[in-house]
Amino acid sequence: MTHLSNYGNDRLGLYTFVNLANFVQSWTNLKLQTLPPLQLAHKYFELFPEQKDPLWQNPCDDKRHRDIWSKEKTCDRLPKFLVIGPQKTGTNFIYGINQEYKHVAWDHMYMEFFPTPSNVTTDFLFEKSANYFHSEEAPKRAASLIPKAKIITILIDPSDRAYSWYQHQRFHKDPAALKFTFYQVITAGHHASSELKILQKKCLIPGWYAIHLERWLTYFPPYQLLIIDGQQLRNDPAIVMEEVQKFLGVTPHYNYSEALTFDSHKGFWCQLLEEGKTKCLGKSKGRKYPPMDSECRAFLSSYYRDHNVELSKLLHKLGQPLPSWLRQELQKVR
Repeated sequence: MTHLSNYGNDRLGLYTFVNLANFVQSWTNLKLQTLPPLQLAHKYFELFPEQKDPLWQNPCDDKRHRDIWSKEKTCDRLPKFLVIGPQKTGTNFIYGINQEYKHVAWDHMYMEFFPTPSNVTTDFLFEKSANYFHSEEAPKRAASLIPKAKIITILIDPSDRAYSWYQHQRFHKDPAALKFTFYQVITAGHHASSELKILQKKCLIPGWYAIHLERWLTYFPPYQLLIIDGQQLRNDPAIVMEEVQKFLGVTPHYNYSEALTFDSHKGFWCQLLEEGKTKCLGKSKGRKYPPMDSECRAFLSSYYRDHNVELSKLLHKLGQPLPSWLRQELQKVR
């Protein structure tokens, strides 16, 4: 109860608790003791370790909160869907082209930092974070705060994702990525340095797709989850965005076929503006780097084999088609 802000900040609430303790001590044989705040906190979390990481629930699901809230506050400012990643699969593209659709707004903070929707029926606030997908805490927290939110994830070949992420880190001057080759990163053993093992973990673990999806499905029903084939998004984004609109129930319909054009110079699709101009995703997108060598490809194909098999089983269970890259990888298993 002390995790709720209206108790922690309300002097009347603290006054009530103190006097309740005094009343109990005066009229019973109980001997009540307390500790200084820091020691008391340690003792409390010793008794209730599960409360070290409190879950913030949707305030509008509790009538008591609705009754004491200012009229200026509304849960319509919470996102209706999340684009959860993983990294280097095309989440920025989803974000970019959704920005062009006037009824879809985005921000990365909660409640106070989301814009107030002009029309709660047609406006779709959403959040995009590439780190949510493989997070152990994010699914449970999201389900507690926004249980009705739709979830969108994009999957590409995990080998390509790992290599793209490594190149991304090199581009941004990550000291470890500049020091070690990609092969050294993905094949590092138990005796590797801590910086190399950290880099390897961030490089490989997001590609354990089935494990991460199962975690999200523990807290969200399958009908609230949309899995996008990242290769199809890259090759034919208008078709994918039609599917996204249908999944979200977006109205009025937006014609992405007329809003997107292929930029041959950058090698991917961009937004088509007036007078034939295009708006792409910024200077850092579409950068070129050497193709992955065959030795690394073979290692990663073997590394992700069991994970890909489990992903295919999960997609079959969900009644979802297998992405083309997954079908190709499964053929290597036979």
